Amino acid sequence: MTITIYGIKNCDTMKKARAWLDGKGIAYAFHDYKAEGIDRVHLETWTERAGWEIVLNRAGTTFKALGDIDKADLDREKAIGLMLAQPSMIKRPVLEAAGKLIVGFKPEIYEEAFAAI
Repeated sequence: MTITIYGIKNCDTMKKARAWLDGKGIAYAFHDYKAEGIDRVHLETWTERAGWEIVLNRAGTTFKALGDIDKADLDREKAIGLMLAQPSMIKRPVLEAAGKLIVGFKPEIYEEAFAAI
């Protein structure tokens, strides 16, 4: 089974998610989308499956620093464009495993997801 976790290396939530996976002995690939970028196909898939409102991190400093024009009239296409331009606006982590997509980190959700795999 291929497991990929997407995020930013120095993010505290990413560190917690990776520590959880490491603690359970779960092997995974890590994709740092700030360093390596992210493609439109991934963002389209994630926003289709989870909703752009979940994938776009509106609580982060990168989003909050945007001008009012950029924040106005948000929709899926505009959100994807923002995340492509500034991957820091993608909620962290995004985990893909065995057809599952988990956005964000909560130990109980990971526990449930990996119990079923």
